Amino acid sequence: MFETFSMEQLKRAFAITKKDLRIYYNKGPVLIFGLITPAFLFLAFFIGRNLTVEELFPGLIGMAVFFSSTSIGPGIVPWETRSRTLERILSTPISVWAIFLGDVLASFLYGLIISLVPLIIGVIFGATVHCWLTLCLSIALASFCFSSLGILMSAYPPSDIPATVMMVSSLVKFPLLFISGVFIPLGQMPLWSRILASISPLTYFVDLIRYSTQQTSYFPITVDFAAIILFALAFLVAAIKIHERTLPQRLS
Repeated sequence: MFETFSMEQLKRAFAITKKDLRIYYNKGPVLIFGLITPAFLFLAFFIGRNLTVEELFPGLIGMAVFFSSTSIGPGIVPWETRSRTLERILSTPISVWAIFLGDVLASFLYGLIISLVPLIIGVIFGATVHCWLTLCLSIALASFCFSSLGILMSAYPPSDIPATVMMVSSLVKFPLLFISGVFIPLGQMPLWSRILASISPLTYFVDLIRYSTQQTSYFPITVDFAAIILFALAFLVAAIKIHERTLPQRLS
């Protein structure tokens, strides 16, 4: 898969990243699923509940990073398949892995940028961050992990209709959101819910945010970091492998 790894291929991956950010950041589905959806979910969670800023902050950051980092990826490949730009990209001397790494990096940077908004808002309204290093590192790793998940979700079905891929991605993202301890801390969930939560990368990210702001966590933070890294690598490798297999169907 990475048999043509080189610095030249990495430069081409960064060129794909710049192209994606320039073209896709303001697309309708990206704005809806990356900004509007988490905002309304947060308001629905917040209104009518007597919660402190410290209790709201982990969920706000978790939803913002999760939805923004997974909003661009599912749309890139079907959009480019439909516009025939994918064929032109593949005709250039760039490896398949470099194309999709560039897509992942675009989603990663978009997620990082969007995460600054709720972070600044939370701090302004009184959220206390006890460990900035853990917070910043967890946001960076989670953004990359969720971006890799977004590219993986665009791999199948190999459709050129963005709405189809977005629908599939929603069927994955919303269940992950509700089992991941975003709205209810893991310690307050029943055993079966905690078992389900352990299969979601968002669970470990929210746990790290709670540690950074409340100095409490359900898992040891080393477990949280290790889980996010392992999920990120698994998603990235799986995304590239599946895309390599489905590309001929997209181009036919």
